[in-house]
Amino acid sequence: MASWWRRTSVISYQISRAKVDFRGSSTWKYHHFQSEYSSTSLIPRSFPCNNKAATLFSVERCQSTVAGKQLDSLHASDNCDDENEAMDFPGGKVAYNFEMKFILGSSEKRIPCYRLLNDDGEPIMNTGFVQVNKELALKMYSDMVTLQMMDTLFYEAQRQGRISFYATSFGEEAISIASAAALSEDDIILPQYREPGILLWRGFTLQEFANQCFGNKADYGKGRQMPIHYGSRKHNYVTISSPIATQLPQAVGVAYSLKMDKKNACAVAFTGDGGTSEGDFHAGLNFAAVLEAPVIFICRNNGWAISTPISEQFRSDGIVVKGKAYGIPSIRVDGTDALAVYTAIRAARDMATSEQTPVLVETLAYRVGHHSSSDDSTKYRPLDEIDYWKMYRNPVNKFRKWVETKGWWNETDEAEFRSSIKKQLLQAIQVAEKTEKPPLTELFRDVYDLPPSNLAEQQKQLWETISKYPQDFPSDLSLRNQVDL
Repeated sequence: MASWWRRTSVISYQISRAKVDFRGSSTWKYHHFQSEYSSTSLIPRSFPCNNKAATLFSVERCQSTVAGKQLDSLHASDNCDDENEAMDFPGGKVAYNFEMKFILGSSEKRIPCYRLLNDDGEPIMNTGFVQVNKELALKMYSDMVTLQMMDTLFYEAQRQGRISFYATSFGEEAISIASAAALSEDDIILPQYREPGILLWRGFTLQEFANQCFGNKADYGKGRQMPIHYGSRKHNYVTISSPIATQLPQAVGVAYSLKMDKKNACAVAFTGDGGTSEGDFHAGLNFAAVLEAPVIFICRNNGWAISTPISEQFRSDGIVVKGKAYGIPSIRVDGTDALAVYTAIRAARDMATSEQTPVLVETLAYRVGHHSSSDDSTKYRPLDEIDYWKMYRNPVNKFRKWVETKGWWNETDEAEFRSSIKKQLLQAIQVAEKTEKPPLTELFRDVYDLPPSNLAEQQKQLWETISKYPQDFPSDLSLRNQVDL
């Protein structure tokens, strides 16, 4: 203890000599989030560091950046001009208060939600945003329509017993498509399971989607994943895993590796509102803030974690307020507004890559579909509520109205495009369904370089079971692919 105290005293003395400022945090306030945001107004002055301080605090990790020097003005108090009236504590000076006062658990006024289009697809006056040209706008809209139609036909295929499972993105199409449009293809995506729109944007074909859902030999996962658990190394899209929120701390590690390699890219991790109840959410945000990792956390707050409403998930004002607790810039966005999502994510990416800081984005978009094909949401929420969001707050319809007012789309374009996509989807499903399954030997591959004896025993038991009870297995199943481990 004495040794620790002596070292601390020396460090404190050297810091005071070097005049290194450990204080504070910049505040982050959004109301009308402008594209002409000023980074200098969001992040405090640079962290001064002379040789003495650098020697004292040298560590084996990337050099601290501007974003990490956050806590600057927040800890300074207007009521504390006299330095004797503040505690010089690690992390910055803390003002004393002679009146006992608890911080309220929630504020009376909710954090506003950034949007650019009203529910009729009309631009809101006096809002600044990144201009979207015709080519980009039409690709965004056509991909949103394609995603909507793919969800419809694949969900119907599941109900017909042709695939085992499916989850739709109804009501949330704008989030994944507009985010993909705003990101670079070098950015690494760690999805949850309602982000197939990003893969679609990056060139994943309808046939590739169908192959994965049917688990045939053309599936990159070799039929070993549940349907909709897509992954693509080519498109920097990390394979989906079912456990909730595990991708969040992993994304921080990915982002930190990009930072170490000085890449002009960031990691982007998606989760739902239910994922914020997992410990990994909080660990991930704190991990990212401390390491100043270039990662964007996008939380799709769709009102429901399966059958649990957000009123039973948390007492805070949604998810956006949680970023401030970890020192992370945050914004709440209308998830049914493709233009707002595009503008916000583009700005978030600029911040993450140029300032090496994590950013939290909360999108608000009601989950119109069931949680998955295993769920019947009419058992726990009223039909009129679902119909309201489906009819009057539909992100696809809203964006369509905007592109139509620009003169870039019409009824003929709509009919021809939907007819074409439907034919492509039906063809992809037919091909995927007829393609044979991967050989059974793939069940035992790709984990161990030299498979252990227990795995070899499991394969042996499988062959024996199939041989003994052939009537319980598909008639076209053959043991010709058996290979000794």
